[in-house]
Amino acid sequence: MTAPEIFDRKARRTRRDRIAARFAAHDFVRAAMLDGIHERLASVKRSFHDVLDLGSFDGSFQPPAGARIARLDAGHGFARQAGGVQADEDRLPFADHSFDLVVSAGVLDQVNDVPGALSLIRRILRPDGLFLGAFLGAGSLATLRSAMRSAEAERPVARFHPQIDVRSAGDLLMRAGFALPVADAEPLRVRYGNVGRLFDDLRGMAGTNLLIDRQPLGAATVARSAAAFADLADADGRTAERFEIIFLTGWAPSPDQPQPARRGSATASLAATLRPPG
Repeated sequence: MTAPEIFDRKARRTRRDRIAARFAAHDFVRAAMLDGIHERLASVKRSFHDVLDLGSFDGSFQPPAGARIARLDAGHGFARQAGGVQADEDRLPFADHSFDLVVSAGVLDQVNDVPGALSLIRRILRPDGLFLGAFLGAGSLATLRSAMRSAEAERPVARFHPQIDVRSAGDLLMRAGFALPVADAEPLRVRYGNVGRLFDDLRGMAGTNLLIDRQPLGAATVARSAAAFADLADADGRTAERFEIIFLTGWAPSPDQPQPARRGSATASLAATLRPPG
């Protein structure tokens, strides 16, 4: 069954090309994601030789020492800037078992077929290869969502992408066939003096509305949302916004990995273990 298309692929490429030259001024969310990925990678005691940076943006991810790296981005500008190839994450052009490490920071929340993309990632990994991913998940932009609901209370419009929560993210890893799947979340909070600065950051990080049935944001709506956003400011006149980063860790299956115990293989019952001594 083909996954429904909810994101406009052409608009996504166009917007990424539009902001490629100025992305460095708005890359703080992806920088936080890469920091988390590097922390997780540092705890893995093995070497990697062939690495894929999936959703490369400007190519700022640094691979492990001595590793070869390929980069892919949905935007032509970013792909050219990073010396990579242009393609969508759910339409990968790589052969099975091409890499022993795939990293992806900041793009999976804009992919039409996330389960398909994860399955492709697992397929292009060699046995016992590692996937480390990060994306914005459920809970992100809660303040802006509240302001927009207030601004469009009478005629609400779909302005925000569907969001994946951390539990669903773990389930998606399992469905895609990853071994030892782990999903966890870390919040990033940023304070803004006005909603215009937040809009500018979202545009600069290619994080604006890509829904196929999106509608233009009118001046009156912008004004009402700005007022509602300002009403939520603290005593310093700044409004806090939340970016909820979900991190994914999964391994391509291998016979050498630790395996869960076979169901029914226990030699002692839980009841017996918990029974008080007689």
